Amino acid sequence: WQENDVLRYAASVETRSQHPLAQAIVQGLKDRHGEPGALTHFESQPGLGVSGSVEGHAVVVGNAECLKQAGADVSPVEASATAHREAGAGVMFVAVDGRLAGLIAVADPLRADTRASLAALHADGLRIIMLTGDSEATAKAVAAQAGNIAEVHAGLKPQDKADIVKHLTAQGAHVAMTGDGVNDAPALAAASVGVAMGTGTDVAIESAGITLAHGSLEALVRARRLAHATMRNIRQNLTFSFLFNGIGIPIAAGVLYPICGLLLSPMIAGAAMALSSVTVVANALRLSRGKD
Repeated sequence: WQENDVLRYAASVETRSQHPLAQAIVQGLKDRHGEPGALTHFESQPGLGVSGSVEGHAVVVGNAECLKQAGADVSPVEASATAHREAGAGVMFVAVDGRLAGLIAVADPLRADTRASLAALHADGLRIIMLTGDSEATAKAVAAQAGNIAEVHAGLKPQDKADIVKHLTAQGAHVAMTGDGVNDAPALAAASVGVAMGTGTDVAIESAGITLAHGSLEALVRARRLAHATMRNIRQNLTFSFLFNGIGIPIAAGVLYPICGLLLSPMIAGAAMALSSVTVVANALRLSRGKD
């Protein structure tokens, strides 16, 4: 098999997939000035791979289990696949008409801010866990590059991710799940807070409670700090409101009049109420000045 032919068959099937790695394969074909073939009968198996008919040929792109189900033997390229995984790349096998055609390695490099973002989350006391459908070797290589990851669970199917989230929740943990792919949707829905990346798939965005406009963990750090600042601001505003009303209303009602003759005129009481509203609004507007 020629390299460009394997890529063309794989990209032809992946044109119908929303997975980020699928988009990388399609882009890889475009970078080589190739054009995908006509695709019919597309099928996606979450956690395994995709398949379809390309110009009359049955094409399967996925992990080893997916190709085994299609009757293809991946052992001839397993050594190469292991080397790519240990380098931190994800590996997808390609079969055409039931026979192994080759493999495609897709590296998803860490963003420049990933290490600093994870360090910030870890410093705030969060326990960071990686859930991935990639192989254990790939997951460990990426985790080592990222740092501050307490646990790594690899080779997971979509329901496996959701089960782990549910298990952590049952232990009393408040779980924030971050993801961007179709396979992350069940876990995003099961988490206490589902956080989807705006650059991810539609189903992930629909399953999450929060969507970050940029696919960056730095945005997660900022969103969390903003949430803390917002809750602190709410407590401050409640305090201001209770102080104004807790003191002003009884005085206006004449509680102190029998004791010391103190009584607020309606004009002063109205001004105090207005000042209460101004204080609360002014305090809330401070959030717009925050950098984090």
